Amino acid sequence: MKEIIETTQAPQAIGPYSQARMFGNQLFTSGQIGINPQTGEVVSGGIGAQAKQVLENLKQVLIAAGMGFDDVLKTTVFITDMNNFAAVNEIYGQYFTGKLPARSCVGVASLPKGVLVEIELIACSHK
Repeated sequence: MKEIIETTQAPQAIGPYSQARMFGNQLFTSGQIGINPQTGEVVSGGIGAQAKQVLENLKQVLIAAGMGFDDVLKTTVFITDMNNFAAVNEIYGQYFTGKLPARSCVGVASLPKGVLVEIELIACSHK
């Protein structure tokens, strides 16, 4: 069974895609960027503030799917400047503890809305 997962607690899609799709007990999210879901604006404060907002947005998508960060199997992190890796890693480590997911980190030339970081994930419910 394929199901679209949506929540108003995370930014709405800015294109023709879903926040996430469920396939059986697996969740595949679209990339989240540092947009405040209430204002629709990119958060100010640099890479740390954006990374925190990204992870808060992903948290809300996980909640909408009945999951949490412990259910995450794999993440992909996209950053526009590899010099920001340590700052993103510090925030990331506040959300992922215990059984850590696999992760890739990719340096990219640019991201939507001029943001500095984007993260997508794959999760699997144990229910």
